[in-house]
Amino acid sequence: MSAAVLDVERVTMRFGGLAALSSVSLSLAPREIVGLIGPNGAGKTTLFNVISGLQPPTDGRILLDGRDVTGRPPDAICRLGVSRTYQTVRTFLKLSAAENVLVGRYFGSAGEHPWRPARADAREWLELVGLADRADVATRQLSLVERKLVELARALATRPRVLLLDEILSGLAPAETARVLGLMRGLRDRADATVLWVEHLMRAVAGTCDRVIVLHHGEKLAEGTPATVMTDPAVIDAYLGRRSLRTARP
Repeated sequence: MSAAVLDVERVTMRFGGLAALSSVSLSLAPREIVGLIGPNGAGKTTLFNVISGLQPPTDGRILLDGRDVTGRPPDAICRLGVSRTYQTVRTFLKLSAAENVLVGRYFGSAGEHPWRPARADAREWLELVGLADRADVATRQLSLVERKLVELARALATRPRVLLLDEILSGLAPAETARVLGLMRGLRDRADATVLWVEHLMRAVAGTCDRVIVLHHGEKLAEGTPATVMTDPAVIDAYLGRRSLRTARP
């Protein structure tokens, strides 16, 4: 059995004649934070959709703790230990922040959840992301960064083994970005989760991730430490560019 928490083995995803992913493989070790970068259209979100069960792959397989979960529905994969956020925030706008997190606790994690402990647990996750004082506010009244943090707390409430973060910094102001990054750096210790993180802000990736994987045209272009990947000539030419490279260094 693999020692990895998550193994993606030669996954291919075709839409008609278009291959959005072509034989992509990767492994995530326990409690790693791994950045997934690449140009728009590289296949990053498609890979998240395959791992989380939204789209069964055309070929290849997904292993969670050595167990084949390929093609299982999203709710089953979530209860087995894979949770995610979305590039476009998807909170229940009429529900409070606490109620949003309870949705994750009740429907995204295995086992029974008595009401009082579950509600207390939801508030603990909101406290973790810095929203304890906004627990009873409807998410339609929250700012973008607050809604992103509610979605993160909801994902964490499922008690994931693997957390997929899709551009959680997108659209945030510098102060808001700093707030979320401060949380990210303590996430693995406080939530005991392995993180696969899609992000375009290279300075954040370089300063936070243990490893970086680069996708380009649906194929894995490079993999390694942030310093190694961000000085790889193929990655610079395909994605970063010389100017971006200078600003990416932490």
